[in-house]
Amino acid sequence: MAHTAADVLIETIHDWGVDTVFGLPGDGINGIMEALRTKRDRIRFVQVRHEEAAAFMACGYAKFTGKLGVCLATSGPGGIHLLNGLYDAALDGQPVLAITGMQFHDLIGTRTQQDVALDRLFIDVAKFNERIMGPAHVENIADLACRTALTYRGVAHITFPVDLQEVEVSERKHSKRNVPHHTSDVLAHGGGLPSQEALRRAADVLNAGKRVAILAGRGALGATDALERTAELLGAPIVKPLLGKAAVPDDSPYTTGSIGLLGTRPSQDALESCDTLLMVGTSFPYIEFMPKPDQARGVQIELDPMRVGLRYPVEVGLVGDSRRTLEALLPLLRRQTDRAFLERAQKGMGEWRELMLERGTRRDKPMKPQVVAHELGLRLRDDAIVSCDSGTIATWWARHIPARRGQMFSLSGNLATMAPGLPYAIAAQIAYPERQVVAFVGDGGFSMLMAEIATAVKYRLPIKVVIIKNDTLGQIKWEQMVFLGNPEYGVELQPIDFAAFARACGATGFTIDDPAQCGATLEQALNTAGPVVIEARVDPLEPPLPAKITMEQAAHFAKSLVRGEPNRERIALTVLSDKVRELV
Repeated sequence: MAHTAADVLIETIHDWGVDTVFGLPGDGINGIMEALRTKRDRIRFVQVRHEEAAAFMACGYAKFTGKLGVCLATSGPGGIHLLNGLYDAALDGQPVLAITGMQFHDLIGTRTQQDVALDRLFIDVAKFNERIMGPAHVENIADLACRTALTYRGVAHITFPVDLQEVEVSERKHSKRNVPHHTSDVLAHGGGLPSQEALRRAADVLNAGKRVAILAGRGALGATDALERTAELLGAPIVKPLLGKAAVPDDSPYTTGSIGLLGTRPSQDALESCDTLLMVGTSFPYIEFMPKPDQARGVQIELDPMRVGLRYPVEVGLVGDSRRTLEALLPLLRRQTDRAFLERAQKGMGEWRELMLERGTRRDKPMKPQVVAHELGLRLRDDAIVSCDSGTIATWWARHIPARRGQMFSLSGNLATMAPGLPYAIAAQIAYPERQVVAFVGDGGFSMLMAEIATAVKYRLPIKVVIIKNDTLGQIKWEQMVFLGNPEYGVELQPIDFAAFARACGATGFTIDDPAQCGATLEQALNTAGPVVIEARVDPLEPPLPAKITMEQAAHFAKSLVRGEPNRERIALTVLSDKVRELV
């Protein structure tokens, strides 16, 4: 039974299936915190060390469960801290509800302490964004916020003046047009299927293709079997942007793996030479890796009609759920008898896997980051959930940790922000207590929100955090050199003993610097109870080489060495060694 306006809020979101809220208490949300305390048997409050982490956890929770992720922050600075994680959710299309406090309703706009108009601040990031105007307003707004976030797969925001949170329900007065309980917590699902006419037009385009490539992203994660059947019929390789890493397992005979700067050569070859492109649940942003507009005919399957034709001038857009749309399309497709395009991709992928195996099994020192990723991939359970951070770490994650059927993978896709790897892992472990959860992160991203290790300890979450430590902001370093032709500057990091830090927080810490011992140490760490941090010290001069190096990139790289790159001799030798190994 609701006693206060805050009780109404918490009971309403619980009716929408919310059972976990990530946040940090503050005096601007005291009424909401009390409502959570009295309802702690129904909704779990997870206390974080930084509100940014709470928003990342809500996003990760939504990504791994498909349910509504919820984060809570106090007025002013607390709410401001949520923004990065909320943009991560917004850009990757995840349903997240952000709840923030405000100052006393009759002091808003008077420059009182922490007087920030959070509803105005959140106007860009949120699909639904409202301020509570009184106790009778709460139920209506909360229902609509949850429905909007889930239906439109984006961020909803409710900001709640602190004094209104504690108003007794018995005191609330409805306006004559506001009938109590006139709203609903029922989520209406669309049919998720395009018209038969659109399906026939799409099939005509695909059946006419001789070299069909499939680009399968985040929206295709639930369509594995249908994707492989489509690839078999069309003789089409499946190329995967990062968010689609688990759309089909990496041992599938149809996939060529990832695409982009950290992608594979067979994926790039497939997109450069295809005459037809089938895009499934993706808004892959790096259009420079897509086919040229006049090169290939296009068909796109997309749940959001606003995204059709966003990245490529497709002829047919199929608006619907990826799995159901593919299943409806399959009976209309003819089997491609000429398998040369797929076989060429398969041959290239075999050669690429051999190259990745060679790089992942090197025993020279300093230890190569590829070795850590390779050894970790060998030891992941079939139910593993693996999160990653942005930066060079994503290259090793994409290329050297193969996705197996039943595993889940994610990182910050379109925002490509640093720091969500650890919060994602915490959220995943809370959602799936029995599954193996691993965060594969770089030292730059990890150090931004490393206090959340204490959160894992507090809640006894057995996450495993593998930190690739090279004491540098690697992605920025190589971008300065390869894209701009400048020597590295401002990218060196003061070293931190992360294993010692883990122990200081109450977790277990391991350190690896010998490739010969890497596998055994990872095995021990993965089998250690409770939260564990593994610090892997690697070669800071190992470059994340693109699958194909352009003449412009090579020229910029050479220019950066000439202009005074401080490690130019060792970098040149490392790059030369890697290219020689690739050729032989």
